[in-house]
Amino acid sequence: MSTSPRIVIIGGGVIGSAIATFLTQTSGACEVTVLERDPTYCNASSARSASSIRQQFSTPVNIRMSQYGIAFFRQIGSLLRVGETVPDISLVEPGYLFLASAAGAPALQDNVHVQHAHDVAVDLLTPAQLHAAFPWLATRGVRCGAFGRAGEGWFDGYSVLQAFRAKARAQGAVFISAEASGFVRHGSRVTGVTVHDGATLHCDMAVNAAGPWAATVARWAGIALPVHARRRTVFSFTCPDALPQCPLVIDPGGLWFRPEGAQFLCGYAPAPNDDLDDLPLDPDLGAFEAHVWPALARRVPAFAAVRMTGAWAGYYEMNTFDHNAILGLHGDCPNLYFANGFSGHGLQHAPAVGRGLAELMLQGSYRSLDLGPLAFSRIAEQRPLIERNII
Repeated sequence: MSTSPRIVIIGGGVIGSAIATFLTQTSGACEVTVLERDPTYCNASSARSASSIRQQFSTPVNIRMSQYGIAFFRQIGSLLRVGETVPDISLVEPGYLFLASAAGAPALQDNVHVQHAHDVAVDLLTPAQLHAAFPWLATRGVRCGAFGRAGEGWFDGYSVLQAFRAKARAQGAVFISAEASGFVRHGSRVTGVTVHDGATLHCDMAVNAAGPWAATVARWAGIALPVHARRRTVFSFTCPDALPQCPLVIDPGGLWFRPEGAQFLCGYAPAPNDDLDDLPLDPDLGAFEAHVWPALARRVPAFAAVRMTGAWAGYYEMNTFDHNAILGLHGDCPNLYFANGFSGHGLQHAPAVGRGLAELMLQGSYRSLDLGPLAFSRIAEQRPLIERNII
């Protein structure tokens, strides 16, 4: 009989699949089963993301996770190769450009100071320098900008998900198409995960990697998790003019845009009163004419002539406590691990989270990268780790 710990991961998106990959790196270290209710991933945040990576965060732990992530993605073909299948995620690194108004300039400057202390290649630019670097950009209302010169860009998020999933399966993880429905408990411990057909998967450890639906899973253990499904719409559009050297641009009002082949993608953060939980995954098409297009044209005059070509919507698993990931154990359950609340940056941090959770579960502590600042305990203790750079 095997003495390897049995681990059940609830959620087979990029976070769950990355954890499964790192858990199974050492043959025989554990037995991993991943439950995924939607094997097509048609509603998964991993498949509906704009799939970008940046180091311009305001908290050191997020910076370090992104630095590990970009290094991993640059080598993903060799790291997640399965036989003759070599993943290609189409990674490009044109950078991020954060723009700040007079009101936002002090915070942006503070962020750049933190980033420089952690070896982020970011330049703080004046409006004149912004115009010289990006002549197509209108700088009215902009006090300064922060441009990441290296280690920032975008990629094919669905390919990242599939690469982790394929590698985990090749290493022995079992993926089951089923929807989890609850926990079996013995005292404070989780001893099994039930599924809707009535079966029970017995386990020594369980992982909540349920993305936007993570709060429901937490409630099965009597734990309150401040994670909510918040809809974000992504629009695609064409423009007659080219924008040379265009990075991913974040406007002071929350609008973002970036090139995607011959087109552009863009999105925005809804007003708080409109940012409700669990809205249908239908794109908010009316927002393009009402809010997005006017903001695009103000920032890039050439965008006055854009034509919207499509739109889709996906969920952020928004941590409303402090917009940072919630990782590790909760004091009320000694063998239920959490990997939730990424608030829009889960894909880029999946490699670091996968490695970190695997270390924590199998070795009892973080070994490669200290993810302790993201522990669940900060919520009970009311110690928010505020991430100011949320898009």
